[in-house]
Amino acid sequence: MTAPEFSTATARAAAERDELADWVARFLASPGSDNAGLAVLLSDPPRSWLGPVLLPLDRLHRLAGPAGHPVAQEVEEHEWRDDVGELAERIDEGLEPAPVIVSYREGDLLLEDGNHRVEALRRAGDDHVWAIVGFDDPAARDDFIVRTEAQP
Repeated sequence: MTAPEFSTATARAAAERDELADWVARFLASPGSDNAGLAVLLSDPPRSWLGPVLLPLDRLHRLAGPAGHPVAQEVEEHEWRDDVGELAERIDEGLEPAPVIVSYREGDLLLEDGNHRVEALRRAGDDHVWAIVGFDDPAARDDFIVRTEAQP
């Protein structure tokens, strides 16, 4: 599980200080995420970051997930690691997992980091997730904000 220093609240505080890019890089390199390579990839070239924002699970394009969802690889329920079920139970008990990391590309929300957290949230009956969203440029970020605000 990720360290307490990486929560929705700490991401929000980093965003208020205009330090969200640093928060994302530190989070991805931390134990639990163990994704330092992705941190480098998502910081070069630098991105515009937004978040944390609450996103519907069914809008995320996931690498792996259940049938009937936008996923690259369908995974049967019994094939998930045991820790996903344990995390789902902890979410049922009130745990809020760290935000997921998402890229916005050509109108799609691509889940970069957090597939197991998203699956655990889904199993716990949640239909939204806190996310940090990366954009290739500030114009794409602004377009996303306008589109999101226009939705009912």
